[in-house]
Amino acid sequence: ENMRKVAPVTNAAQLVRDHSPVFGPKDAPVTIVEFFDPACESCRAFHPIVKDIMATYPDEVRVVLRYAAFHPPSEQAIRLLEAARLQGKLEPVLERLLETQPQWAPHGRTPADIWSLLDETGLDIERAKRESRMPYIVSVLNQDAEDIKTFGVRGTPTFFVNGKALDSFGEAQLRGPVRSEVEAL
Repeated sequence: ENMRKVAPVTNAAQLVRDHSPVFGPKDAPVTIVEFFDPACESCRAFHPIVKDIMATYPDEVRVVLRYAAFHPPSEQAIRLLEAARLQGKLEPVLERLLETQPQWAPHGRTPADIWSLLDETGLDIERAKRESRMPYIVSVLNQDAEDIKTFGVRGTPTFFVNGKALDSFGEAQLRGPVRSEVEAL
């Protein structure tokens, strides 16, 4: 677990980039930044916890997603998420990718075609396939990869709450600082 310990942030402004997807109120006073790998089983396990925190503090908390392509199928999944965002379908596609993660990101088995799992998300799949190759999306991947190095992120999910890294990894270690920040408002 100590591999998740990251350096203190001195350049917190770089934690949130203009291109980063934001869930919750854009101007919420408490920001959780999550370095997220769509193929990561721990990210999948933490997703309901993050959603619960947002539901507990709907006006106070926003989540900023930063992409971390640590697993082989992750880059394609991130390209797909960004293409879905262009169609206003980021949330349903993200939910579907996490729900079907064992099929398209099976550790050690042949993966299913990720595009074939997106029925019922409302995504225009042919358009998304084209848009997933746009140079803009490559620049998002490159910037997030650079920031991963800057912040010393070595595993996912890695969380920052209002610019501060968690002391250690775990559900209580995420909920505690969020609660403290909300109570301090």
